[in-house]
Amino acid sequence: MKPIERIDAADIPGGGQLWLMQCGSDFSIQFGEDELMGSQDFDSEKALASLAIGRMGPRRDRILIGGLGMGFTLGAALAALPDSTAIVVAELVPTVVTWATGPLAHLFGGHLADPRVSLAIRDVHDVIIDSPEGFDAILLDVDNGPDGFIRPANDRLYCNWGLRSTYAALRPGGVLAIWSAYDDDGFVDRLVGAGFTVDSARIDAVGSREPKHYTIWLAIKPDVVVAGNADSRSLSAA
Repeated sequence: MKPIERIDAADIPGGGQLWLMQCGSDFSIQFGEDELMGSQDFDSEKALASLAIGRMGPRRDRILIGGLGMGFTLGAALAALPDSTAIVVAELVPTVVTWATGPLAHLFGGHLADPRVSLAIRDVHDVIIDSPEGFDAILLDVDNGPDGFIRPANDRLYCNWGLRSTYAALRPGGVLAIWSAYDDDGFVDRLVGAGFTVDSARIDAVGSREPKHYTIWLAIKPDVVVAGNADSRSLSAA
């Protein structure tokens, strides 16, 4: 077996560390013993972008990606969106950006140099709060799911008032897409309560010893806000 090496550590604002690990040609970003993402299993990160963009209407002027990660979501968004779309990437941990231009540069290619991309070293929550009706889609992959596992402050994104803030940051017909390592019916209830129509998709994990899937929620802000909200919760496999 090839040895597993810790390449670098990144301090998370507010406490804790992310670790960049390498095993042969494979890389992973970990929080403690939990792998957050890996270079060998990236279908769900790509699907976060492709599924969200597939739900968008004709207006695709500006989107927000929360979490730079290994660049798979950004790459899928760049491939699917027109040259006129502005893509804002909010990344809280500066060292993750350093990894993107260093040991993980081969995964990013020229993504960060694309003229459509602007990088904000900020908490994505703050970008959302500062951008009323500022985005046609918001894609979030900043934690393992809607419970603030990595950083308790992430709960602000997933609580009732946080979801209302995200709803306000979307233009009519806008899409909120959220990546999660697990299902959460209570979170779906909060999305519906915030005014969204909700769909979801399951993406099978690659190379897992036991059957495993990730969940992507797709929450749509109506084109026209009406009294009452349709509760759509279909489940599709990808």
